[in-house]
Amino acid sequence: MADVESFEKLKATQQLLKASLEKSTALSSAIDETGSRLEGMKQRLPSLEAAMRPITMQRCGYSAIRDQINGAIGPAAAVLKAYDVVRELEKALSFASCSDLPAYLSAMKRLEEALRFLADNCELATQWLQDIVEFLEGNAFTNDRSLLSVKKALRILQELHAIEGSARRDGGLLNEAFNELEAEFIISLMESSATTITSIASSPLSVLAIQKLQAIVERLNAADRLEKCIFVYAEARSLSARRSLQALDLDYLEIEITEFVDRQSIDSCIDQWGKHLELVVKHLLELEYKLCNNVFEKVGSDAWKCCFARISQEFRLASFLQFGTNVTKMKKDPIKLLKLLDIFTVMENLRLNFNRLFGGKACDEIQTLTRDLIKRVVIGACEIFWELPSQVELQRRFSPPSDGGVPLLVSFITNYYNKLLGDDYRPSLIQVLQIHQSWKQDVYDDGDDDVLSHQIYSTMKEVGLNLDAWSKAYEDISLSYLFMMNNHCHFSQMKGTQLGDIMGDSWLEAHEKYKDYYAALYLRESWGKLLPLLSQKGLISFPFDHQDFDNKLLKAFNEAFDERYKKHSNWVISDDGLRQKVCQLLVQAVVPVYGSYMHKYGVLVEQDASGSKHIKHTAQSLEKMLSSLFQPKIGKYSSTKHIRFIGKLKNVVMNQLRVTLTAM
Repeated sequence: MADVESFEKLKATQQLLKASLEKSTALSSAIDETGSRLEGMKQRLPSLEAAMRPITMQRCGYSAIRDQINGAIGPAAAVLKAYDVVRELEKALSFASCSDLPAYLSAMKRLEEALRFLADNCELATQWLQDIVEFLEGNAFTNDRSLLSVKKALRILQELHAIEGSARRDGGLLNEAFNELEAEFIISLMESSATTITSIASSPLSVLAIQKLQAIVERLNAADRLEKCIFVYAEARSLSARRSLQALDLDYLEIEITEFVDRQSIDSCIDQWGKHLELVVKHLLELEYKLCNNVFEKVGSDAWKCCFARISQEFRLASFLQFGTNVTKMKKDPIKLLKLLDIFTVMENLRLNFNRLFGGKACDEIQTLTRDLIKRVVIGACEIFWELPSQVELQRRFSPPSDGGVPLLVSFITNYYNKLLGDDYRPSLIQVLQIHQSWKQDVYDDGDDDVLSHQIYSTMKEVGLNLDAWSKAYEDISLSYLFMMNNHCHFSQMKGTQLGDIMGDSWLEAHEKYKDYYAALYLRESWGKLLPLLSQKGLISFPFDHQDFDNKLLKAFNEAFDERYKKHSNWVISDDGLRQKVCQLLVQAVVPVYGSYMHKYGVLVEQDASGSKHIKHTAQSLEKMLSSLFQPKIGKYSSTKHIRFIGKLKNVVMNQLRVTLTAM
């Protein structure tokens, strides 16, 4: 709606100025009338010379009067000649048109020069005549006819001297000529912009249009009438800017951070923000900067830079910078660090453009907003980065997963550091740390990479301490072993990743060994106690007679196996390879022993009618059951529900981290 009003405003201005062009016909008659008056003055000018000659002939004894009179005759003659030139130029300009701009500008320039020459010579002749009047009045010539003629000539010169000022005032010929130039500037600018408007590119002006505008600007600047052109130019180009931005859908710039539905929508807007800001600065504003420079380059940098600053406001640069500032005000969490680095990367890529486009005094507001945004980004990013180890430590108070799997915090931290250390973020993070150190005047003995590595070592150390504390929280020692096996396996798989490269081979190898160590402990503690039940030694504590020995032996095994299977079916091994390996070891340890037992005692058990009810498993069913253990419990979710489920889990972790950071 604002664009339509601006456009209508400009159209109205255009029509108004066109109307002023129509006054040129009336101007001709006005010039003729003025010319008649000036012609009368011209006819009286010869009396000036005649008035002075009798004085020169008087034998008053004052030889100095001759010098005074001779000095006045020269400027007076020049005035007559200048007046003739002015009259001719007035007629030429009254019939000229801006359609032939070079000829029109030339006529204006010559008329200004002639008027200035006329005024200068009138002033000189006037000074001489004033001296003559003073001399004659002081030497008994008070009632002399010659003195009266000189005074009359003096009044005529004073009237001629006022011609230049009259020409520049409202209604004067020169003033109307300048009005026509202003109107031509507006018409040429709007026609050039209207014929080249594009959807997402600010409309450029043709070379001919720029040359025409340059010529008009230079002439108006010489007459100290440039301000109106700057205003009109800024309005016209601003209208073009608003039309260009309409295709970008920048409504998100007005949304408060608290109004976003979820983090994903914020991330999407930040991505859009970076692309749109780059488009506006590198393409649209760069073009406007060059155009503004080209049109106003001959009138000085201050004028066109002020004009460019006005146009920049229409590209909503302040809104772009404010959006970035709003992101810095979000609650602290690790993901915010990535978003701050995204903003820093965008601003760093545009740094040279910002310095060149907005380096002048006219763009003080943009400079202030930019500095404030960079300061907030750097400080906010460093705060989050340095607080990560203590933030992880404070997660120790939460309970470990009930299924013995890898805590979401652990998987989040490893994935997070792999992303943070990647090519997209690592260079920006190092640069942010360097900037922050320079502000604090801190110089680290180690290199930037060593500082980064040290901080990551500290975080991973806290993760390890968390795992030790969480493993002791399990009441079932077998689940504790499974939990540690899962997490050491997770860390051992970091080989070839950014985090693995930082932590080193020795760290990776240690986790590989601990994975095997806890796997062995788990197998021995959980399933190793089951196999002795299939031997007589395993049932010494059971009170039974020899007749029902086999039945009770099998029954005891079934109960123990079912109890373990039910419990361990709720546990998980996240890694497919490790899960298959553990299941295979279980099958190899249990199934052969069970199969051997059933082969040796199965016939006797089957002969006893009451004993057949104790046979619940075959070797094949036992193998199938053991092979199906430790499966992740996400199969019951559809793909969409699974994504939402994982998203909720991540939100839980992020909320915990956010609460921790806020409390610090």
